[in-house]
Amino acid sequence: MKYANIIVNISHENLDKTFQYTVPEDMAGVISVGDYVTIPFGRGNKLIKGYVLELTDEAACDPLRLKSVVSIDTDSRLVEHKLIKLASWMKQTYGSTMINALKVVLPIKKLVKEKEEKSIVLRLGSDEAGERLAMYAKKHQTARERLLKELISEGRLDYRLVTAKLNVSPATIKAMEKQEVLSIEKKRVYRNAANAGKRADAVVLNDEQQEAASSIINDINSGIRKTYLIHGITGSGKTEVYMEVIDAVIRQGRQAIVLIPEIALTYQTVMRFLKRFGDRVSMMHSRLSDGERFDQFERARKGEISVMIGPRSALFTPFEDLGLIVIDEEHEGSYKSDNSPKYHARETAIELAHLHGASVILGSATPSLEAYKKALDGEYKLFTLSKRIGDATLPKVTVTDLKQELKNGNRSMFGEELKKAMEERLSRGEQIMLFLNRRGYAGFVSCRSCGHVIKCPHCDVSLARHGGRKLMCHYCGYEREDTNVCPQCGSGSIGAMRAGTEQVEMNVKKMFPYASVLRMDADTTRQKDSYERILSAFSNREADILIGTQMIVKGHDFPYVTLMGVLIADMSLNAGDHRAAERTFQLLTQAAGRAGRADLKGEVIIQTYQPEHYAVKCAAAQDYRGFYDREIAYRSLAGYPPAGHMLAVLTESASQDDARRYCEALAETLRYDIIKGRYGGGAALIGPSDATVGRINDIYRKLFYLKAPDMSVIVRIRDAAEKYTDEHREKGIRVSFDVDPLKGY
Repeated sequence: MKYANIIVNISHENLDKTFQYTVPEDMAGVISVGDYVTIPFGRGNKLIKGYVLELTDEAACDPLRLKSVVSIDTDSRLVEHKLIKLASWMKQTYGSTMINALKVVLPIKKLVKEKEEKSIVLRLGSDEAGERLAMYAKKHQTARERLLKELISEGRLDYRLVTAKLNVSPATIKAMEKQEVLSIEKKRVYRNAANAGKRADAVVLNDEQQEAASSIINDINSGIRKTYLIHGITGSGKTEVYMEVIDAVIRQGRQAIVLIPEIALTYQTVMRFLKRFGDRVSMMHSRLSDGERFDQFERARKGEISVMIGPRSALFTPFEDLGLIVIDEEHEGSYKSDNSPKYHARETAIELAHLHGASVILGSATPSLEAYKKALDGEYKLFTLSKRIGDATLPKVTVTDLKQELKNGNRSMFGEELKKAMEERLSRGEQIMLFLNRRGYAGFVSCRSCGHVIKCPHCDVSLARHGGRKLMCHYCGYEREDTNVCPQCGSGSIGAMRAGTEQVEMNVKKMFPYASVLRMDADTTRQKDSYERILSAFSNREADILIGTQMIVKGHDFPYVTLMGVLIADMSLNAGDHRAAERTFQLLTQAAGRAGRADLKGEVIIQTYQPEHYAVKCAAAQDYRGFYDREIAYRSLAGYPPAGHMLAVLTESASQDDARRYCEALAETLRYDIIKGRYGGGAALIGPSDATVGRINDIYRKLFYLKAPDMSVIVRIRDAAEKYTDEHREKGIRVSFDVDPLKGY
């Protein structure tokens, strides 16, 4: 006998409440998770609809007391039907409860107030507007000049976009309204995306762009559904290809989702889609409330929009006939969820596309190894865009050896070549970006004399410095005593690398007291809209130098930036995990792409203690394939993804002893079964050990890793681990799973 656990009302408040029904024999072979079914409900046995969340062989109570499913609705167009199937796939693939998976894929319904939409409209004629624009420029009223320029171009602008993305303050808008330059129009609306203003025609694609777009469109028109990877250098026009394909999908009466990392959701990016597709576009971002998100999802459900743009969560837009999913900058770590289920948007998008009969386009200047390997293996179709749009060229890249700088007596974090280049740019009135590569951990130990980094002899990752004069590997638990002497050259110039952006800012102001400097990091972007405010000020040339972490190197187009300085490339290169070289290559390549975006020639100076490292050399040469070949060889030897698969199992508890005891017991149970061959061949368990950050908010963290060449083995081991945690539940202990983790723990 089969039993179905059914949810009768899909809303945030009732997701945890399910009811069990008997599955009749004639339905046992056809019913599945996600099916929309009719069931008798309540004392009066009123027939209502519900969704199957789980099928089981075990009755929750006396089977004689259970009612039976009446019928299955075979309408496959139901949006919830597909989303619940997707939630079931996420639960099986990444490890989670069905309830947690459902809360990810289903929009949360909240009561919210009606919203008023405001538009800014130009009141001046063209001649008068031109005169006013010249006056603003003469008086250096950059915000007014920027807004008036957009109004002259568009005629009408959405108020929210102007304040959030153009970074024009309400006070500035009010002042221009008093000058009768513009007027503000208000109307009550159902929540919508920003007003696009004038529609823009499609751009003319170059040969490479046209080949990619035409090939994908021909497949779509022929009913062929594939996953495509567009590998295009920075500035090669990947977005134009996306829009061309989206246009073809919309003409078929279908819908498209465009995923963009939150950090790349710039005003210019959003406006490009709005101009092309008008009010058929909506967007998601982190500042929307739950109610606002739900309203946008409702518009999608009702067919009022055709394109949804946003970060990872936009993937679950309830489109009835989804035809295309685009994932821009697909290599970005933000596409992996930190909460259970720890899904990756790339694989989840491909599964969702399968449910809808849709296509997927992945795009990046530095594709993830996972995506590129699948493209080379023929699982994805690969297109390459090798040249920038128009006359723009890639910048000149120079690598500075910081070891040699030290030998020359320069103990500063600025090499002589970078100092000279900064002086030249400042004298010419051009702008500079300084990038401190702090992604990853900043606690690796290296020698400033010879560049040697102390690594684990078993894992080929750097050791991290811990308290108590100890160096530790966070993959296998290897430990050794800390040292004040370099084991390679005997120098005493060895220590943990811990430079910070604030320190860089202080040094820059000392070197160039006449220059205006902005800093952009976690400390300076805490307040709402501070991210856009800093970027807007730099874009308006209100500062000469912008200093920041990885948030400054992605998706930005500053025409007057001609110098990008990467201060210490080693900061992420020696993070203690297997993806350190890949992240470094991606960040350096993306950073290099910020310089020379327009007519002015660009230059990039990369400072490093390891100039011969293949990640640095390949990034300097913009040689993705060269990097891929070296890195995939290393991953294959070590069995790391994508050559193999991994599972991180993290145990957390307020008691250090309980966390360690439980983690060790779970690990030993799995290790015993692995030795017995119960999960399949090739599996290995590494650990347990302390997590990289062993305690967070007084919660202790212990973990171990599992490696296997085949994902099915990883899934079987994870299922066994979940079964163990279900059978050995302990209050105050939490166990979480991360399949093919993108970061260390």
